[in-house]
Amino acid sequence: MAVINQYKMYGVTSTAAEGPIKFFGTTTINGVVTQNPLISETYIVKSLHVTNKSGGNTPTITITNNGFEVINTETLVAATSVEILTNPMVVEGGNVLSYTTAGTVSDGVDITISYLNINKETTD
Repeated sequence: MAVINQYKMYGVTSTAAEGPIKFFGTTTINGVVTQNPLISETYIVKSLHVTNKSGGNTPTITITNNGFEVINTETLVAATSVEILTNPMVVEGGNVLSYTTAGTVSDGVDITISYLNINKETTD
């Protein structure tokens, strides 16, 4: 078995109150759509950064990891950026990391995460 580590970044812009929205997207394996991370993967999220693009926005952000609120309604000041993750967070395969935005976000809120994908791969 080989372990392959990949550092990645994912970003999304939220332009309305919405959620929960799943980070990382899906992968199709043998015709079956599967949520990332896959069972053979573990993600270690190092950074979760949010940018409030406008003074007219008054958003709150909630981050959920496998159904548990890990960041509960972080309120963002107008036209600022903030790092809302102070310690690394593990997202194991088969679990879902998602965000919810509330309040006024019509001018857009950018959410970016940097993470390490630890992919356990079987090699013959």
